[in-house]
Amino acid sequence: MTTTPSNKTAPAHRGPTRAYLAVGILFSLVAAWLLLLTAPGARDDERAFTTASACTADDGRGASDCLRTVEAVIDRTEQETMRRTPSYWLYITEADGTSTRTRIEGNPDLTPAARPGADVDVTYWQDRIRYVSFGSDRHYTNADPRGAFRIPLAVGLAVGIFGAMFLASAAATAWSGRRSLKAFPWQVGLIVTGGTSLILFGALAPWLSDDIGKALRLTGLAGLVVLVLCALAVPFLHRRHRGDDTITPEPSVLTDEVCFPGLIMGEVPYASDAGYLIAGPGILATTPDPTGVFHRKPVPRTLTPLRLRPPYLTDPAGRPDYDGRAVVLECEDDGVPVLVVTRKKDAPAVLGALGPVRAE
Repeated sequence: MTTTPSNKTAPAHRGPTRAYLAVGILFSLVAAWLLLLTAPGARDDERAFTTASACTADDGRGASDCLRTVEAVIDRTEQETMRRTPSYWLYITEADGTSTRTRIEGNPDLTPAARPGADVDVTYWQDRIRYVSFGSDRHYTNADPRGAFRIPLAVGLAVGIFGAMFLASAAATAWSGRRSLKAFPWQVGLIVTGGTSLILFGALAPWLSDDIGKALRLTGLAGLVVLVLCALAVPFLHRRHRGDDTITPEPSVLTDEVCFPGLIMGEVPYASDAGYLIAGPGILATTPDPTGVFHRKPVPRTLTPLRLRPPYLTDPAGRPDYDGRAVVLECEDDGVPVLVVTRKKDAPAVLGALGPVRAE
């Protein structure tokens, strides 16, 4: 049986469309800030640092755009315990008596020169310690600007693709909502699948390149590949989802009771959003208890299953989607419409408890 949306229910797609649109715009704005401001700024800092020359006597102590190196003595080291990657704080006192600290990646026990009382050279750039020299061995600090553009670039690409995925989902929902009542049309599923794979590549691309332009080109090339693959999948998915959307699982043969997520919706006394269903030989009940032991509310035998289908945009508010795995069993009880919502894998147990779907 094919259901055609009426004029009264067709606008139901506007809710998810607006939600997708709002999220897409928000993430797109965040991505624009990261890609147009943060990442280029970090890349400019990297270029300026790598091309900076050592300060001269004429530059003076207040100069910040040149590399100012001063002698210092190590006071102590302190292992950093709040980070996953090994790092430690290096406490030093400079020749003029200034005491400060800086964080260095690694383990101080593996750096014999990092011992209290040892002489080191610390190099400042833009008033921050960028590296410490233990003799001829140079260790960069957490303020090292080299490659710092990669994190905002990776996040910006991932967030931007995520936002584009929501904008495309909004367009797909608006288009399909005029033709189908499905809450999760196959077009959105295809967009999410393609977008997720592209997000993973976008987050990886900055580490495969040494500049922003190359990372963008790699991501764009991957986007073309994903677009072609999605285009090839469209005819197959269109044929697969064309026509009646009724789902026809085989009812389970129940020999014992099973408890699983689900609820019953409708103008009936046993309707409940308790959260769980109990299915057994000749019994279906609702319960708030995930073990199915307490507060059971049996469903009368007058409940007759009619059709199992995907969730619709016109379903009552509060219908769970179970991470996109929900299905809806349309039923009636003496002419009163009732919906049993559960996960697709649990629908055979519901049918096993209620009996086969009544033929139309």
